[in-house]
Amino acid sequence: MIKYIQHNDIDLVKWDDCITRSFNGMVYAFSWYLDSVCKSWDALVEDDYVRVFPLPVKIKFGFDLIYQPFFTQQLGVFSQKILTEEVVINFLNTIPSNFKYIEMNLNTFNKIDSDNYQITPQLNHELDLINTYENLAKKYSKNLKRNLKKANESQLSIVPNIKPDDIIELFRRNKGKVIKHLTDRDYLSLKRLVYSAIHRGVAEVLGAYTTTNELCGGVIYFLANRKLVFLFSGLNESGKQLGAMPKLIDYIIRERATQHLTFDFEGSNTSELARFYKSFGAKEVIYSRLVINRLSLPFKLAFKTYRYFKLK
Repeated sequence: MIKYIQHNDIDLVKWDDCITRSFNGMVYAFSWYLDSVCKSWDALVEDDYVRVFPLPVKIKFGFDLIYQPFFTQQLGVFSQKILTEEVVINFLNTIPSNFKYIEMNLNTFNKIDSDNYQITPQLNHELDLINTYENLAKKYSKNLKRNLKKANESQLSIVPNIKPDDIIELFRRNKGKVIKHLTDRDYLSLKRLVYSAIHRGVAEVLGAYTTTNELCGGVIYFLANRKLVFLFSGLNESGKQLGAMPKLIDYIIRERATQHLTFDFEGSNTSELARFYKSFGAKEVIYSRLVINRLSLPFKLAFKTYRYFKLK
């Protein structure tokens, strides 16, 4: 039986145990992760936490909404048992009717018929690291190999365990200037998340430095459920010219090769980023973005207009 449970009534020990044991468990679904990126989240729980479905919730314009928080690529149903389309639909049908608008990313293993739901396919890229570094590097593209050669000739240094704040600030001073939808609150949420992960021993923070000791690139990745999740990165113009990001990712692959891990690049639908991730030998993986709109027609139009101008 699937039950809707408000946050204060969730057994967080059983919840996290379910995510750990789920065949499709992901770091985004642990309670500490959700606590870091959501103001509030409730849940759907089957039986004694055999399957779970996190529901990040908020109120907008007086309506109860379910949404996808920043820094969580995939949520949906996580299961310790066989997961079928029927099971996923049963969970979706159990979402209380007071939630008038639902927009979320289901995980790769949540398959449902797009004819019955508003589904948009999303592109991810993954690389199996179980092989040796030498064999993994053989699949690098020619252009990637040239960029790595440039980075090595530039004598970039990769330094582990640097402050996450430095990478976040590097991003804000560069790419962050053109990404308007991330607020100060979102960046604070990211810092809280990363420090929480470091405390739990599941985060690594790497920086790329020039010969003049300038931080020109950096990455933050998480390790959980046999996945290495490429969560966040920062890069300046020097880093672009010197090949800092190829060097950082190659460093991770070299360090983690032969381990029973999947390198999850976290995207992307952007063709340029997709080409970059594929250059490491990564394969395409599809997950679904789901929208369920229960608003009346006037509010549907108003909400659509609001979202359009918010994302402009």
